[in-house]
Amino acid sequence: MFHQRSHYILIISVLALIIVGFVMLFSTCLFSAQANSADVYGEAKRQGMWLGLGLIVCLGATLVDYHLWSKWMAPLFCGTCVLLALCYVPEVGREINGERRWIGIGGIQIQPSELAKIALVVFIASWFDRRPDCVGEFRRGFAYPLLIGGFMIALVLFEVDMGTTAVLSLTTMLLLFVAGTRLRYLVSLFFVGAIGFVGMLSYASGRMERIMAFIEPEAHRLGAGFQQWISLMALGSGGTFGRGVGEGRLKMLYMPFAHTDFIFPMIGEEMGLFGTLIVVLAFISLIVAGFIIGHQAPDRFGSLLAVGLVGFLGFQAFLNIGVTTSVLPNTGLTLPFISYGGSSLVIGLLAIGILLNIYRQGVGARAGQTEWVQRKRMTPRTVAS
Repeated sequence: MFHQRSHYILIISVLALIIVGFVMLFSTCLFSAQANSADVYGEAKRQGMWLGLGLIVCLGATLVDYHLWSKWMAPLFCGTCVLLALCYVPEVGREINGERRWIGIGGIQIQPSELAKIALVVFIASWFDRRPDCVGEFRRGFAYPLLIGGFMIALVLFEVDMGTTAVLSLTTMLLLFVAGTRLRYLVSLFFVGAIGFVGMLSYASGRMERIMAFIEPEAHRLGAGFQQWISLMALGSGGTFGRGVGEGRLKMLYMPFAHTDFIFPMIGEEMGLFGTLIVVLAFISLIVAGFIIGHQAPDRFGSLLAVGLVGFLGFQAFLNIGVTTSVLPNTGLTLPFISYGGSSLVIGLLAIGILLNIYRQGVGARAGQTEWVQRKRMTPRTVAS
């Protein structure tokens, strides 16, 4: 059965994305490292170390009962809020390109908003699992979880991290919808959120410039819309099969953040339409497999947890690809499992590990019981002489 093989599809999809990511990392960061007289393979080495840590985390999450995440929900949520608040503390929080997304401890730099994706999903899934009778209520089934989760989203929002804010907001709405929150509440939330988004744009002038660049890309191609203009050139010049791995031209100091936010056009230039379709199909396969695992989960918490984890990975991939193909305004999001970034890679692999544990206790456990019953029926009975 297809659902019994969903974990294989999940693993193969993630492996394909990681392999593509490392191939493109070697290709895109090589020229810039040489230009800066830095270690040519420095970023690849660091990403390799993060990958090793991420695989350990993934294995641990696969083996640990996912119900423990519900028990650890309160310290996880509060601890993540503390880490997000540290981004605003001088000497601890680090500002890069006008955004305070990172905290630094010695030579290690982490992005707490990545952990917020896991913490928020665990909180909402646990909330509705513990209160199965509250989904139709306004206060317990909508207002309270939204206000508590909204506090974490606000901490991310005022880091001027609009991309992660969008991912967290969309994931929250998805979980509320799947949990059974009344549709009229969600529609009202959407309009209120849209008004708040416009207000935030007026607060952050740089973001408004990106919106204008999206509306009039030709007029802003040398300003705020430069990245998206170059990305379209890269995708167009790649054709069907691309220039060849390592042969891309627009990564050579033309495309800012070619190995992070805008790595997808570099894939299009070097691997062509064929390479970009592999990436898109891998994400679609990952999402489908994750939703199947959630549908087959043994309990409500497992179902909501799986949907939330797949949701934030899918939304992030959708927004990144939408931005780099100029379908959406620039939001500054990495492409999961592909873009350079240790925090993103580790949290993504943690999400995959939790999904695999849900599979083990859901589809995997039932498949094992069925196999045991079949073997039992096929075993010949011994008749006493």
